[in-house]
Amino acid sequence: MRYMKYRVALKKSKEGYSVSCPGLPGCWSQGKTEKEALENIQEAILEYLGAVEKISKGLKVREVEIPV
Repeated sequence: MRYMKYRVALKKSKEGYSVSCPGLPGCWSQGKTEKEALENIQEAILEYLGAVEKISKGLKVREVEIPV
C-alpha cells in the first residue's frame, strides 16, 4: 500500500470545522470536530482520486517531477 500526503486547510465555523484540500480543487468536507473533519477529508480525497482515475482511463498519462 502506498501513502501520499496532502495539505489540508481547516476553518472553524459555528457548525464545527470545514476542511479543504487546496491541491485538489473542489475537494472539501466538514465535521463537528477537527478530528471528524480530518477523517472526512481523507474519505473525500480518496473519492476524488478515484473519480480522477476513472475520468483518465484511456488517456495518455505521464508523471513529471518538480523540485519543492
